[in-house]
Amino acid sequence: MLEVREWSGADTVRFLRIPTAVDDKYSRGVVALRTGADAYPGAAVLGVEAAWRTGAGFVRFVGAGRAADAVIARRPETVAAPDAGKTRVDAWVIGSGTDAAQRTSQELAALRGILTGGAPVVVDAGALDLAPDATAPILATPHAGEFARLRDRLGLDPDGSDDRAANASQTATALGQTVLLKGATTLVAASDGTVISVASAPSWLATAGAGDVLAGILGALLAANPAAHVAEVAAAGAWLHGHAAALASETSNVRAGHPIVALDVAEALPGAIGDLLS
Repeated sequence: MLEVREWSGADTVRFLRIPTAVDDKYSRGVVALRTGADAYPGAAVLGVEAAWRTGAGFVRFVGAGRAADAVIARRPETVAAPDAGKTRVDAWVIGSGTDAAQRTSQELAALRGILTGGAPVVVDAGALDLAPDATAPILATPHAGEFARLRDRLGLDPDGSDDRAANASQTATALGQTVLLKGATTLVAASDGTVISVASAPSWLATAGAGDVLAGILGALLAANPAAHVAEVAAAGAWLHGHAAALASETSNVRAGHPIVALDVAEALPGAIGDLLS
């Protein structure tokens, strides 16, 4: 029988790095995001916002057009350019707010370069079709529909069994990478058989853009924890995401909470981190 580990706030604390007197912006982690599009510039804004608020020391947005303009308008400390330049990148986030059907040959070449590089990559939404060809360490982050399409691309039954954990584990093994399956209970599965369950999120988190925020969180934590097990970093990011949503919506064991939008979750991240570290 598949063993599934339940993740907690105490587990998450290990992946929250408190800067020391010898840290600088580079040692705190450099995150690069190639996300968003003219049709969906908000995805880029949400991911960048989340990466900064999770504690990244340097955030680079790789892109142009409406997405780049929106990112700089919201977060002027971000370095935005059509390419990564000579900046060291500790973790990438790609795919959020993009559509594979609209991808140009230039974009495809750039994404393939990222996916065959040395830095870990959070692969979301419109880049998930490229995940099976990756040689870089990746963290694929599908929702249920994307998960079915990823399984089909891997030659697996798209519907799988009734056991989500078993399906996630099978997919991670076939991919040879780590998979974070989003849902009311998030499951993280690694190709070595590790399966982790994360159930920290209030139901108010089921809102547009929440996945873009999660992608930014994951990128920041991967950049800050280069030697850690990717599945554990992913679980920490998912737990932090849910905790920030609980704080933003004022949900607790005795309070039903209230509606939130994705940017509320990103803005709640510093408080959520402070809460865990106190």
